[in-house]
Amino acid sequence: MIDFSENLVVVRGGGDLGSGVIWRLRRVGLPVVVLELERPLTVRRTVAFSSAVDQGRITIDEIEGVRVSSPAAAIEAARRGTVPVLVSETVPSFPVPMSILVDARLAKRSLDTTIGQAPFVVGLGPGFAAGVDCDAVIETMRGHRLGRVIWEGPAAPNTGIPGEIGGASGDRVLRAGVDGTLEWKSDFGDLVEAGQILGMIDDTPILAKIPGTVRGLIQPGPVAVGLKIGDVDPRFDPNAIHQISDKALSIGGAVLEAVLVWLSSEN
Repeated sequence: MIDFSENLVVVRGGGDLGSGVIWRLRRVGLPVVVLELERPLTVRRTVAFSSAVDQGRITIDEIEGVRVSSPAAAIEAARRGTVPVLVSETVPSFPVPMSILVDARLAKRSLDTTIGQAPFVVGLGPGFAAGVDCDAVIETMRGHRLGRVIWEGPAAPNTGIPGEIGGASGDRVLRAGVDGTLEWKSDFGDLVEAGQILGMIDDTPILAKIPGTVRGLIQPGPVAVGLKIGDVDPRFDPNAIHQISDKALSIGGAVLEAVLVWLSSEN
């Protein structure tokens, strides 16, 4: 195997799509550190390294993620072959230089990741333009261009319409209808019918819009109106909740391609 051990990758965001990136990079031997929020907004928590924040650790397809308390501890864990997850809203200083920075937060708008922040910077999806905000952009919209590496210009703009899965698009996504405190009455892998109560935000019920398998549930707690809080998969495959999605793997493969192209140009 090619030795990538000196090329530290920092990934901002350990949600399900970011975890496809993290898994691909770690799988080929790149040391990866994940930065997350104290309360991650991940919906597909069963396949997200961000779940290590509250669980302490999580294993996804034989790669283990573990919560760490400092940049130094993150480097030690990365060198051992695990994926350290560090709670940090900004990119901290690490004991070794960062080679690659990937913004996988999918904010759909430009936040605080900038070109030049690392020798090679990659942005996922809308809000990034290659050559302006980062060195390469990965297309995240489902369709013919999904997973393409963009070396100049932006990704496709955000449409606000979820991609179609099993014939369902917007109806498969659950969003908070009100501000309040969320509690779930369902669990990952449950088979549900349209109209079934999946949880409550205070006194307001959260109803499934379509029949399917529950594959996404955000952490219980305070939520704001409009926030994506869940996902029902119409394909009725409970095993899928434990598998990285096709979309996440496609995006992860594209980031790996971009990183390898950059590394080959540096050597």
